[in-house]
Amino acid sequence: MESNRDLDVDLDPNKDDLPLRANTNHMLVRHYVLDLTVHFQRNVFGGSIVLFLEPGVVSSKQGELGSISNTPVQNRSQVSSKHDVSSPITPEPNKVIPPEEPSRLSGGNYVSSVLWGDESEEFTLVLDCCDLTVSKVEELDVTTVPDLKKLDVDKQHANTDHPSSGLVQRLVSMPSVCWRLQHELYVQCSHSSTVHNVQPLRFHTDQWSLQIRKEGVCSPHDFPRAVRIWYETKPTGGSVRWTKDQDGRCCVYTMGSPINNRALFPCQEPPVAMSTWQARVRAPCDYAVLMSGENQAFPKPAETGFLQWDYYVTMPMPASTFTIAVGQWLEAGVKHPNFEVEKTDKPFDKEPSFSLDNDDQQYVCSHMDYPCRFMVSAARAQTVIPHRVFAPPCHLQQANDMVLPLLPLCLTAAHSVLGVHPFSRLDVFIVPSGFSSLGMASPHIVFLSQSVLTGERNLCGARLCHEIAHSWFGLAIGARDWTEEWISEGFATYLEDVFWSHVQKLDCREAEEQRQLKALLRWRRLSDELQNSEEELQVLRPNKENTGEVSESGASVVKHALNPEKLFMQVHYLKGYFLLKFLADQVGEEKFLDFFKVFVGKFHGQLILSQDFLQTLLDTFPGMSSRGITLETIFSDWLDTPEMPEWLRDACSEWLRTPAVQEVKGEVAKWIHFSGSGGKGSKRKRAGPKVNFKELSPEQLVLLLEFLLEEPKLSLSTLRLLQTTYNLQAQDAEVKHRWCELAVKHKNTAAYRDVEQFLIHDQAMVKSGFRSVWSSVTCSAQGNQAGSDCLLLADAQREQ
Repeated sequence: MESNRDLDVDLDPNKDDLPLRANTNHMLVRHYVLDLTVHFQRNVFGGSIVLFLEPGVVSSKQGELGSISNTPVQNRSQVSSKHDVSSPITPEPNKVIPPEEPSRLSGGNYVSSVLWGDESEEFTLVLDCCDLTVSKVEELDVTTVPDLKKLDVDKQHANTDHPSSGLVQRLVSMPSVCWRLQHELYVQCSHSSTVHNVQPLRFHTDQWSLQIRKEGVCSPHDFPRAVRIWYETKPTGGSVRWTKDQDGRCCVYTMGSPINNRALFPCQEPPVAMSTWQARVRAPCDYAVLMSGENQAFPKPAETGFLQWDYYVTMPMPASTFTIAVGQWLEAGVKHPNFEVEKTDKPFDKEPSFSLDNDDQQYVCSHMDYPCRFMVSAARAQTVIPHRVFAPPCHLQQANDMVLPLLPLCLTAAHSVLGVHPFSRLDVFIVPSGFSSLGMASPHIVFLSQSVLTGERNLCGARLCHEIAHSWFGLAIGARDWTEEWISEGFATYLEDVFWSHVQKLDCREAEEQRQLKALLRWRRLSDELQNSEEELQVLRPNKENTGEVSESGASVVKHALNPEKLFMQVHYLKGYFLLKFLADQVGEEKFLDFFKVFVGKFHGQLILSQDFLQTLLDTFPGMSSRGITLETIFSDWLDTPEMPEWLRDACSEWLRTPAVQEVKGEVAKWIHFSGSGGKGSKRKRAGPKVNFKELSPEQLVLLLEFLLEEPKLSLSTLRLLQTTYNLQAQDAEVKHRWCELAVKHKNTAAYRDVEQFLIHDQAMVKSGFRSVWSSVTCSAQGNQAGSDCLLLADAQREQ
């Protein structure tokens, strides 16, 4: 039996594995109700979260779980049973705390003198959290909710000693057709009073967890089922970024941190802890709140100067998928009309907007019970879901011109390949410039970098396709072990090309040529990464045969999750993509995509491991085994090794011979010849070149610049002509990245302004190595204060 103490011995929070401390095998959170207020003056969220709990499958024996989830008290820990007067958090529902006036709560300032004993026999509920100030934890008395008492509690759920437990069990077990009533009751329960004449629950926080006990309770079955936690985030918490948008106005958003949401609210991080949630967020009146809820929220007046926004989800998902962005965003274009399957925004109608009982009974889902779009014929026919685009004012026109027209095309392409959209709507949000990625997908919302708004539409369209693909792989179907990132990123990268060729309406030959060109670019990127990173970070299944295993309590660790080098690595994207390309090569792309559609139909709403996908594929195409392709060979050749698979080396030589690549090679030869023949100060140079350079696609232009980067020397006149011929400073961010590398390598000071602008405005594209090279250039160049200033500005935007 493994204790949580064993899981984080000698963990370096800056570079090692990430502990998942929640004891999900003992107790599961079935539903969260968040009630938070945004305080921009202090850069914090404050309020409460209510957890509705259900004992896990390993909690049948009483009195034996006390030491499983306990950890020793550390110097920075808190052990408390009542509220600390100095905390700025209030347990009064819907109350906004002025930032300059921390509230003082009644009840004294009693801090328990009882040590948080590591060998206690009491059951401990362990939640994942980090950088939260918890002031109070309360047991709720849901028997005071009149509507809840009307529910029939059968003998299985009845508990005469703890009547609240039976009611909560009945509440979390309600069938999905009653989800609106269920959500109404969740909210009523979240506002209920605490159990009479009972002290607040004792709690303890350490670096990675919040641990809660009730005195004398030694079993999960006797532990409170409805718990309210009063807390506040910290400005330095790693889950959200408090920063300024591109117009210099305050905003905050979930940043896609390796620690996910544990610095936003206490939760159960392991992917198996799938839950639903409701959230009420109060923000100043001139701010908009975007969230990963399935409803389109309409703000309502709250306290003076504030509006409240209510969101919810009915599909159980890991807590890591919870997303929020609060700022003075504006919506691009006009709203699209409501579609027939979209759910009503009335908060708690007694009847669902569609019934699972009177629709297509031939479709059977394998996941837990929730209102699933796959079972609704109207949803299956819906090629384009309702969608909106939000941006700061300075990017609103670009978002309107670039993103808004592409969205319905990308959604249609995705539907044509994979079928029903798993989620009922989609918001796309242009994030502040300090965002470290080109995009990030969550349920119902996609964060998109401003870097995709310039140049031709290829980069923006392809990225939209990538993030939309995550609706199926990464969200509707998730990895049961977080180390298997390729299940999300490899699939999205592969499907990105498929969707984008559909959007472009390319014929088979054109689509294949484009995919081969992109495959070559990705192979070059993967080769570079494999040569310049630690081998242990190059393995797609680092836990090998232990993948998916957890401790007896449900706790585990995510290998290498906190290693800073991982931030810049794409091996899970690229190697996973190539594995899928290899498998498609074995059965044919058309059959492979048909299999994807069938697989999605079977596994949506569930968590999988690599072998679930691979074994299903091998069972569907038994002929693969006769060619020596088995689960074991795929593991050994692709997933369990840092090596480059032999198939990939052979395929690369084929991609180099394609017409599009040969055309690029021809242009490279022209540029090299021009550079070598243009003598410095010669009449020929002053007269200008007599060379006809061909027009190239953005992908070809990237490859051209990469080939030129391999040249030891290029003349400055060549670089100047290269810039004007292709108008490089106006190209997309992928092209500008290579152009900036060329400028720095060959000390083309005339282009340093382009480099500075790239570093500031395209931070999602900037690798640490390039920053280091530019830093050394600016340090060695006398008087280049502007270059140093741009790095300082970029760093400040990231740190905010």
